[in-house]
Amino acid sequence: MQSLALIENWPVPTAAAAVVRADGAVLGAHGPTGHRFPLASVTKPLAAYAALVAYEEGAIELDEPAGPEGSTVRHLLAHTSGLAFDEHRVTSEPGARRLYSNAGFEVLGDHIGKATDIPFAEYLRQAVLEPLGMTATTLDGSPAKDGVSTVDDLVRFAAEVQAPRLLDPRTVAEAMTVQYPGTKGVLPGYGHQNPNDWGLGFEIRDHKSPHWTGSSSSPRTFGHFGQSGTFLWVDPDAGAACVALTDRAFGPWAAEVWPQFTDAVRAEL
Repeated sequence: MQSLALIENWPVPTAAAAVVRADGAVLGAHGPTGHRFPLASVTKPLAAYAALVAYEEGAIELDEPAGPEGSTVRHLLAHTSGLAFDEHRVTSEPGARRLYSNAGFEVLGDHIGKATDIPFAEYLRQAVLEPLGMTATTLDGSPAKDGVSTVDDLVRFAAEVQAPRLLDPRTVAEAMTVQYPGTKGVLPGYGHQNPNDWGLGFEIRDHKSPHWTGSSSSPRTFGHFGQSGTFLWVDPDAGAACVALTDRAFGPWAAEVWPQFTDAVRAEL
């Protein structure tokens, strides 16, 4: 895919990208796809997938108590637990607002660790990384932001999300469905959004503006971006997913080039 070569024009030291279909066919790749990049918040979809495995295994229930009083596993996954962004401090009633929270994912990781009697990083490895052959991916700290991976590994994950083998497709469909519809809040880097739609660990594009995906991205597009200059989106209407990893922190440069890049990729699909 010629569009992937656009990453050469990005103002970053290193970048790699790839596009993959549901059947695992890589439609194109560019850059050092085996290079390990810090994922920042692109760690969250991996952590969420492990949480869904724990749910299907019966270790946890989505609507069982977890986190602040009145909050559940579902609230934590959907950023509606009321926990602050980076502090274990309650700032809102559960379900009232979409407060994007790293702390919420850390509480979730602790909750699953206790429920399974396996440290969360190890549970993630056993439940998701190992079965998918993601041998270059590690979680070295917070399940909210301390993953390290490669484009090659995340392509495997992006194929799995499109055609689940580790989970029942109905569970994945639920994860890509808006939780607590109509909830407003801040999308980090993009300001207040009303509504600020989110699934279970995956952000849902819907009609958000501005946004890090493209103007041609379907409203059903879901995924995540990270403050380390990384993103993964899946566009069901296009029948493909795209991963792009860089080693420059998210900023105005990304807000400018990412949507153009996504629209170029989408046009080739």
